[in-house]
Amino acid sequence: MADDALLFVLPFDHPRLGAALTAVGELECVETPAVRGWLHAHGTPAFSERVRIVPAGAEVLVPADAERLPVPLSEEETVRVEQACAPRSVTDMETELIGFRDTTQDWEALVQRALAAGIPAPRIVQLTGLDPQDVAQALAD
Repeated sequence: MADDALLFVLPFDHPRLGAALTAVGELECVETPAVRGWLHAHGTPAFSERVRIVPAGAEVLVPADAERLPVPLSEEETVRVEQACAPRSVTDMETELIGFRDTTQDWEALVQRALAAGIPAPRIVQLTGLDPQDVAQALAD
């Protein structure tokens, strides 16, 4: 085991800092009695979004009131934690926004196809998150 990372339980109403433990994949330390006992003591399962991890040197990201536990990581695990905690680049974010635009660009046609397939408008609103007035407008077109 190489570096100590910091496992912590994110307090309620805090911005999501670090990486969710589930986002970094399996870590050997999670199977230890110490980590299992620590999670149990805090009533938080390992798969909870509130269970976060930061690599060594990033302790400043952990809220002062968060319950924390140093955990050892292998070199490979350290790389995965660092990658999961790294900020997304502007290019990645723009690519995601373009993908969203491309997905939503023909939403009217998708609504028309759903209606033709017999899906009621309220269900379309529920499944898509579209504004009910927008779906009604697509019905009128």
